[in-house]
Amino acid sequence: MPKRTDIVLIGGGHAHVGVLKSFGMRPLDSVRLTLIGRDAFAPYSGMLPGVIAGHYDASEAHLDLQKLCRFAGAAWVHDSANGLDLARGEVHFENRPPLSFDITSIDIGSAPGVETVSGAAGRVTPVKPIAGLTARWNDLRRAMRAAQTPQRIGVVGGGAGGAELILSLREALYDEAPETTFHLVTASDRVLPRHPAAASRAYASALATRSVTAHTSFLVCKVTDNGVVAEDGRTLDLDAIFWVTDAAAQPFLKDAGLAVDEKGFVVVNEHLQSVSHPTVFAAGDIAEMLASPRPKAGVFAVRQGPVLARNLRRAAEGRPLKSYRPQKDFLSIISTGDKHAIASRGPFCVAGAWVWRLKDQIDRRWMRQYQELPDMAAPDETEMRCGGCGAKIGADIVSKVISEISPAARSDVLSGISNPDDAALTETPAGMANVHTIDGFRPIVDDLYLYGRIVANHCLNDIFAMGAEPQSALAMVTLPFADDQKLENDLRLLLNGVNDTLRQEGAALIGGHTAEGAELSLSLSAIGLIEKNAALKKSGLKPGDALILTKPLGTGTLFAAHMRAKANGGWITGAVDMMLQSNAAAARNLKEWRAHASTDITGFGLAGHLFEMLSTSHVSAKVYANRLPLLDGAQETLDAKLYSTLHDQNKKTERHIDGAAPAILFDPQTAGGLLFGMPANTAQTCLKALKALGYTHSAIIGDVIETPPGARDKIVVTTADTPS
Repeated sequence: MPKRTDIVLIGGGHAHVGVLKSFGMRPLDSVRLTLIGRDAFAPYSGMLPGVIAGHYDASEAHLDLQKLCRFAGAAWVHDSANGLDLARGEVHFENRPPLSFDITSIDIGSAPGVETVSGAAGRVTPVKPIAGLTARWNDLRRAMRAAQTPQRIGVVGGGAGGAELILSLREALYDEAPETTFHLVTASDRVLPRHPAAASRAYASALATRSVTAHTSFLVCKVTDNGVVAEDGRTLDLDAIFWVTDAAAQPFLKDAGLAVDEKGFVVVNEHLQSVSHPTVFAAGDIAEMLASPRPKAGVFAVRQGPVLARNLRRAAEGRPLKSYRPQKDFLSIISTGDKHAIASRGPFCVAGAWVWRLKDQIDRRWMRQYQELPDMAAPDETEMRCGGCGAKIGADIVSKVISEISPAARSDVLSGISNPDDAALTETPAGMANVHTIDGFRPIVDDLYLYGRIVANHCLNDIFAMGAEPQSALAMVTLPFADDQKLENDLRLLLNGVNDTLRQEGAALIGGHTAEGAELSLSLSAIGLIEKNAALKKSGLKPGDALILTKPLGTGTLFAAHMRAKANGGWITGAVDMMLQSNAAAARNLKEWRAHASTDITGFGLAGHLFEMLSTSHVSAKVYANRLPLLDGAQETLDAKLYSTLHDQNKKTERHIDGAAPAILFDPQTAGGLLFGMPANTAQTCLKALKALGYTHSAIIGDVIETPPGARDKIVVTTADTPS
C-alpha cells in the first residue's frame, strides 16, 4: 500500500493560495492536503486599500478558500490554530481535537505589535490581520456618522501600508465628512523610509496635496483616550487610530520550540524550511530568511508560492528541495487613494493615473488565477484490499482511540465503551418506550471532526422528530486504506465529532464497528426514550393545522455546487452552521405547542417527506412557495441547475403536486429542520418562540386542508405571500 503523507497548511496567506492552485492542477495521490483557515475568504493585501477607498467591493478583493480547497482536493478546517506539538506532529486548537501532520507549512501573516506600546491595546485598530480590517473600518465609519462631529483620523506607521491606508481613508471620507482631518505618524524622519528617496519625496508631496499631515520623528510611546504621546513628550489628539507599525508574530510558534528570530518569526532556510524542524515550512510575513532578509511585503509571499508548492511535493516524495531566491529589487506600486499611484524600483520613480491602472491590471490578473478555476480532475481508483472481517481496523488502534473518548454518563447505560463487552447493554425505564433509528452518509465536508458532528446531528433528528430524548448511539465507521497511524488519527477526529454532539444532547456513545474501505463513510444507530403512547408520528395531521419548518432548505444543491467548486465559501459556511444546529430545543417544546404530527426533512426533500405525512394522515396541504426559507446561495445554485444526484428521483413526487413546484421542494437535506403540524391558533406563538430559541429561519410554510371525497391526497403549491 502506498504511504500517505498528510500535509497541513496553517493559514490562508498568499503563498498557500499558490500551493492550493498547484495541487489542484497537478494532484499528488500520495498526499492528503488540509488547509486550516481562520477566515473563509482570504483578502488580497494589494487590493484592500482600494476596498476602503471604495474602488472595489469586498468580493473583488477576497479569495474563496473553500472553493480553492475543493479544487485542490484539500480538506478545509475553518478554525484557528493555537499550538503545535512538533514531537507528535499535531496542530492544536481551542475547541476541537488536534490535527496530525507529517509535514506542515505556516502562512498566517503577522500583526502589528500593539502590546509593546502603553495603552495601545483596545484603543487602536490594528491593520492586521487584514481579514478583519474592512469590518473594523465599517464599524468605525458608522460610529463617525452617528457622532456627527468633525473627526481626527490617525495612522501610526509611515511605511507603505500606513501611507497607503491614510490616503484610502481620506478618499472614503472626503465627500461625506469634509471637516475630518487626517494624520500620518511615523517614527522615521520621512515617510516610506525603506523606499528610495525619490519615492519618499513623491509620496510626501501626495500627502500634502491631499491635506494629510505627516508627523515625522514621532515615536509613539503611549496611547491615551485623547490620542498619542511621543517619546519626546509631543502629543497628538486623535479620535480614531489605525496601527500599521512593524509586525509581530504569534507566540505559539516560539512556544512550540521552532527556531525564531527576535520578533518571533519562523527562521527558514533557502528552501522555506524551518532551520530547526525539517518537517515545518513557512512563508509570507511569518517567515524570516536571515541570510536574505526582505521587507514584510505581499510581493514576496506571492513569489514564494510556487517554490513552496514544489518543495512540499518534494518533501512528501523524499526528493531534494528547490531554493527560493528573493529578488533584490522589486516594483513597488502604492496607491494614493484617488485612482492615482506612485511606482518605484531602485532609484526610479513615476506617478500618475496610468500607474494606478497598471496596478489595477496586475492585481486583477493575479486574482483571476484563483477566482476562475479550471474543471477538477477525476479521482483515481483505490487498490484492492481484503474484505470480510479482514477489513476491520486493528484492535490496538480502536482501543487507543476509544480509551480517549469520554461518553455522556447515564445510569441507564449498563455497558458501553467505558466498560465494554461483546455488545452494549442499556436499560429502558419503566413506562418508557424505545425509539430506534439508523442513518449515515458519505462525507459532505472534508473536515473529519465536523463530518462526525453533522452525521450525529442528522441521526438524532429522527429521535427529536418523534418528541423523544436521545439515550445512546452506536457508530459504524469505514476508513480509507492508510497506514496505522493515519487510521488512528482519522478515527480519533470522527469519533470525537460524534461524541461531542451526542454529549451535547445527553446521549452516550456506547460502541460500534470499524472497517477499511475504498471510501470514507460514517453511520450511527441511535436509541431514544419516550413515554409509551406519547410519540409524535407522521400520521397525525389534521385539517386546519399550520405547517411549521424549523430550518432553511438548500443543503443538497449547495453541496452539489461545492463538489464542482462552484459554490461561494460563505454559502457553504452558512450551510454547515445550519447542519450543526440541533433541533433538540425545538423538539422539547412540541408538546407545549400541541403539535399533532412531526417529521424531519432529509434525503427525500420537503415534498417527499411532506407527502409521507399527508398520505398517512389522509389529508392534503397548501404550501406557500414564497414562504419557504432558503439557505444563502441556494436559489443561485438551483437557478444554475446545480442539483444533487438525488434531485431527479425526488422530483417524481411532482405527480402528487398541483401548481408550479419550485425546485427547492425536491432538494435533499442533510441535518435539516423539523416539519410539524399544529393548531393554527397557536402557530404564531410557536413561531415567535422558535425564533427566540435561535431558529431564525423558521417559518409557517403552509396549511393542512381536507382531501375531497374520492380525490387523491396532494400538495397544492401557491405563490401567495402569506398563509391564508
